[in-house]
Amino acid sequence: MLLENIGLAIEQVFQLHNLGLMAIGVFFGIIAGAIPGFTVTMAVVLSLPFTFGMPPVNGLSTMLGIYVGGLSGGLISGMLMGIPGTPASIATTFDGFPAVRQGRAGLALGLGVWSSFFGGLIGAVVLATLAPGIAIVGLEFEPWALFSLIIFALTITASLAGDNMIKGLIAGSFGLLFAALGAEEINAIDRLHFGFEALSSGFTYLPVLIGLFAFSQLLGDIEDTKVARAPLMARVDSADIKIEHWNAIKTIMRSWPNLLRSSGIGVFVGVLPAAGSSISNILAYDQARKASKHPETFGTGDIDGIIAPEAANNATAGGALTTMMALGIPGSALCAIMLGALLIHNVVPSPLFITEQPVLAYGIFTAFFLAHFMMIAMQTGALKAFLYITRVPMYTMAAVILVYCAVGTFALNNSSFDMWTLFWFGLLGFLMKKFNFPLAPVVLGVVLGDLAELNLNRAWTISEDVTLFFTHPWSLFFVLLSAFSVVFPWYQKHRGKQIWTLAFMPSMVMIQSIPLFMMGSPVRLGIGSLMVALGLWMLWRTHQKGWALDPTDSMMVKPKI
Repeated sequence: MLLENIGLAIEQVFQLHNLGLMAIGVFFGIIAGAIPGFTVTMAVVLSLPFTFGMPPVNGLSTMLGIYVGGLSGGLISGMLMGIPGTPASIATTFDGFPAVRQGRAGLALGLGVWSSFFGGLIGAVVLATLAPGIAIVGLEFEPWALFSLIIFALTITASLAGDNMIKGLIAGSFGLLFAALGAEEINAIDRLHFGFEALSSGFTYLPVLIGLFAFSQLLGDIEDTKVARAPLMARVDSADIKIEHWNAIKTIMRSWPNLLRSSGIGVFVGVLPAAGSSISNILAYDQARKASKHPETFGTGDIDGIIAPEAANNATAGGALTTMMALGIPGSALCAIMLGALLIHNVVPSPLFITEQPVLAYGIFTAFFLAHFMMIAMQTGALKAFLYITRVPMYTMAAVILVYCAVGTFALNNSSFDMWTLFWFGLLGFLMKKFNFPLAPVVLGVVLGDLAELNLNRAWTISEDVTLFFTHPWSLFFVLLSAFSVVFPWYQKHRGKQIWTLAFMPSMVMIQSIPLFMMGSPVRLGIGSLMVALGLWMLWRTHQKGWALDPTDSMMVKPKI
């Protein structure tokens, strides 16, 4: 049965029509990644209306192509101009841009492209091998655990806002509020429509996404008339940039520990709900610098400083998709959009997703693998075309994008109310950016609000005992993670300055072992015992050092570029 499902999935993915759609997706994903300010998330959102009439495999294959191409495309402007094309390529500029200025553009671009390729393949292997296992574990989840998992997803998003954690929590609360408009799912009770018939069915998912991400970004891009009239990228002096493929591959193979470590960081961060490549690329760069024998060369064109962030950002996609497919929880804003696409096709990702929809699941695995090979071909063959496109003035590009936004939104339900939804949420997103409110919590709140309410209702229907959220092992596991994620920004702020931070990580490891001991299975008892032993070893090492603070832990040296 397994081989039959895999065969059917491969047959669907390798249909000529689907391959063409994937190639188009990869192409436009790379363009979106290469254009500063035009995020991959916007590109995926804009592709949603065109996937409605497609079978799920075709629609998701197209979006996966955009996803993979966009994560890699950000290195183009990051290396050539020192301007990150996407948040996932911020750390790439630290060493990629200096390397290009030193006349090593071919090698730098080759390292970036092939690091993205290998990191993505490692993430794909994790996706194909671990997602089914996580799905089996997910079958143990009850309404209490699912609700706690969603709360964890929202709290970790808010905690990633750093000093703006309160704003992150407020943004997440707004998302939950928007999701609560309309009829309640179990009892069909109308609420919060204030007498407006259009609000009685709630906000449509797509206009909210396009408004928050695409329209708000366009408003910011054309706010300054000088910026709006300027080309997206200045003319690049080198007319004949050729990627040094073989030299780059040999260089990456010599730095395989850095590749594996950075890819592992990417997968781990991707599994965390709502973290994403904007976090993993910086973490991987930081760890590569700390592990280097010559950290002083970072920021001057070091090859490991290019390999680490590019391997991490594409590997993050595999981890994020693993969480979405195995648990029904999006690991990033992009996966939240894909989750919405699945819901539009009446496919509900959940712990039962891989067992109930095996052909679609293995189709996603196959498409994710294949998209990376297409990405290599597109990056190699169309680099000059990308450079010409990024010379288009912002106001011209903004007008074209706005037309697509309007057409796609209206075509969803032929409703003018959806157009107003796009407009008002665009203004909301623009104002939130102005006042440093993160958008990711709003999106996750909208996407996960109904699911959170549904599982809370189910749990409350079964029993009104609140303590069940703390006595069910998996629920307790995510409740504890939520607590640590809320405290984590303070840990980062005071790390290396106050003694309590030395015990934070060991305490977290040991406390998280409690739910594993409650589960009782031999494997989990063993894992819990290892976690306790690791926490005690970390405390012992700290005690040996006299609980001395390391001032270098309190800062991250930003390379000069």
